[in-house]
Amino acid sequence: MNIITRKSIAALMLVSLLASCGAARDSRLNPFNWFGRDKNQEIEFADESAASDPRDLVAEVIKLKVDRLPGGALVHAIGLPATQGHWEAALLSINDEFPDKGVLTYEFRLLPPLSATPAGTQASREVVVAHFISDQTLVGVRRIQVIAQQNRRTVRR
Repeated sequence: MNIITRKSIAALMLVSLLASCGAARDSRLNPFNWFGRDKNQEIEFADESAASDPRDLVAEVIKLKVDRLPGGALVHAIGLPATQGHWEAALLSINDEFPDKGVLTYEFRLLPPLSATPAGTQASREVVVAHFISDQTLVGVRRIQVIAQQNRRTVRR
């Protein structure tokens, strides 16, 4: 009977340990969870910064992800222009990477194709861009958002 009780206690401890691993993985203390899933919001955007940069805003941001790295974070965004062939994509900071009320805002900009191109499939039009943000810039940041012509995607800390 003593052996059965020890086995039961050992099994209970093992189950508790495994259950806590999932909780730690999803915890806010885990640095890999500092930025959550992206949230989509449709907007009507007036392109006011066109004079400072000749690139167009991408039509739509379809995915936004932030990965923690030593010394900062890497923002990944996937944009969907109307046609194939867009190039020279970048995430441009709206306010020189100074958080506005805890929000860093970027515009997803790219150059249009040099000649007429077909629309093609969604996969053939997707444009991927990434931008590194230092730990110093991330101090006080609660949200990162990327703006397109038709929508904005946001991730929260």
